[in-house]
Amino acid sequence: MKYITLICAAGMSTSILMSKMQECAKEKGIEAKIIAMSESKFEEYDEPTEVLLLGPQIEYLEDEIKEKYEPKGIKVKVIDMMDYGMLNGEKVLMDALALYNN
Repeated sequence: MKYITLICAAGMSTSILMSKMQECAKEKGIEAKIIAMSESKFEEYDEPTEVLLLGPQIEYLEDEIKEKYEPKGIKVKVIDMMDYGMLNGEKVLMDALALYNN
């Protein structure tokens, strides 16, 4: 099981992308738990997260979030703005899965 969390300013826009990613994972037979929430809510989230994807609107927090979560073994990456805007769930899912191999 892969654990992928998407965060953004309010958690609203990433919810749609999360649904697209879940559909793609199901179609491809990939076992993944993909959730979306606001950045502030993630600080209290205690379920497993292996890959943490940031919405482009909070890209300015990338260094701070990496510093906080990468030592805990969580891979952090900003979602490509074009993929985010086009709600390209398949591409974002594939990018997230690629982080497992880095």
